[in-house]
Amino acid sequence: MIRRALLAKLKEALLSVLPVTAIVLLVSLTPLVSFSVPEIIIFTVSALLMIGGIGLFNLGADLAMTPMGEHVGEGLTKSKRLGILLLVSLVMGILITIAEPDLSVLAGQVSAVIEQKVLIISVGIGVGFFLLIAVLKIVLKYDLSALLFFFYMVLFMLAAVLMEQGKRELLPLSFDSGGVTTGPVTVPFIMALGVGIAQTVGGKRAHENSFGLVALCSVGPIVAVLALCIGSSGTLDYAIPDYSIPANLLPVVLHTLGETAKEVAKSLLLIVAFFAVLQLAVLRLPGRKLMQILIGVIYTFTGLVLFLTVVSVGFMPIGYHLGMQLASAGSEKVTLFGFLIGMVVVLAEPAVHVLNMQVEDITGGQVTKRQMMLAMSIGVGISIGLSMFRIMKGFSLLYYLIPGYMLSLGLSFFIPHLYTAIAFDSGGVASGPLTSSFILPMAIGACVTASGSGSVLENAFGIVAMVAMTPLITIQALGFKSIVQQAMRTRRSIKRILSSDDAQIIYFQ
Repeated sequence: MIRRALLAKLKEALLSVLPVTAIVLLVSLTPLVSFSVPEIIIFTVSALLMIGGIGLFNLGADLAMTPMGEHVGEGLTKSKRLGILLLVSLVMGILITIAEPDLSVLAGQVSAVIEQKVLIISVGIGVGFFLLIAVLKIVLKYDLSALLFFFYMVLFMLAAVLMEQGKRELLPLSFDSGGVTTGPVTVPFIMALGVGIAQTVGGKRAHENSFGLVALCSVGPIVAVLALCIGSSGTLDYAIPDYSIPANLLPVVLHTLGETAKEVAKSLLLIVAFFAVLQLAVLRLPGRKLMQILIGVIYTFTGLVLFLTVVSVGFMPIGYHLGMQLASAGSEKVTLFGFLIGMVVVLAEPAVHVLNMQVEDITGGQVTKRQMMLAMSIGVGISIGLSMFRIMKGFSLLYYLIPGYMLSLGLSFFIPHLYTAIAFDSGGVASGPLTSSFILPMAIGACVTASGSGSVLENAFGIVAMVAMTPLITIQALGFKSIVQQAMRTRRSIKRILSSDDAQIIYFQ
């Protein structure tokens, strides 16, 4: 049974990775971009290994991460110990965030302004606190739209203070932190936790309440980093990483593999340790279920280590050089390529498939995986295209973020609440490791060509924040479309009744 499921996941992964690989290889055959033979070979091999990594991760999420989150949510909610549920949510949010590999990379970039450990702990507290708020929202059945509107107003007030202090180059980095922190290890667990709590609490809005945890947890890091930047002093010393492919690749691969395995193991062990304590104290699941979860954890670990390693070794250098060469061709070409690569790169994000499957299950097919993937692909394509245009022209990220979030928050009051909850969750999920390890290096390369390395923090960063924002609008557009279609059906029905004669009206009634 597991073998059949693995083959199905590998097939899905092949369909996800193939478009990204094909576009990069095809553009390398044009005069716009020139890659060496070793670069093309390394990229192609990395893409093949990525298929295995995504397939293993997705199977592991089905077997372990999702069931663990659901059982924790159900078990603690059924115990009717709200204090313990909130305490576990707070501590779990802090510890898992501290162990998230992408956060350590982000913290290293701003260590000249904010001490690395201080930043990591502060962001962890931000995520933990907002996970607690998200759990309270489900239990007390608060409205997600009102909470999101309030907290995003707080974000933009903090952003205004940061701009007033003359630290505008730190603004994109602050908003990027929201997408980076909700990584592929924590997202399946957090989403399943929300499902478990919502289904246990029940009520008419149980399906809607199943979503929204990732949305609120994405706000916490932005608040934390903005607050830290406002209180920081000193100069920011950002150095462009070395994106060259070494002549002797094997030692680099082995080193990256070991470091990645260490970081992923820390993240997974924290989740497993929490689950083990709760299993002994509250859950008491049968041995067969525990064995399935253990097997799933092994699959998750193997797949994620493989995925992150090949992305670091094979995709980051190609992304950087791709951005440098495309920027030389002009803003129109790099913008168009950004849109095309954005539409397909989201297909290869591991946690996206977890979200789409959960959305289809929870909504009973009302929102299908295909609809979700199309909306997210269009949204991410637009975000990366607009980001590349901004990099070439050099204007502020706020010209995108303020109208974008005002539109999405405004739509949230007019469409079904379910679509709003799904949309804001999708933003945190779409901005996964492939975005930060392939798209961000591409943006940095384009920025270096367009305006030099001195503008990277202000112009290249912010692309992750854009990837987290635009799917909100496209998925909410699905909700708006459903309202319009329902109104049109109702109008046609009334028109048919009014145009009929009395006998037909009496017969109809």
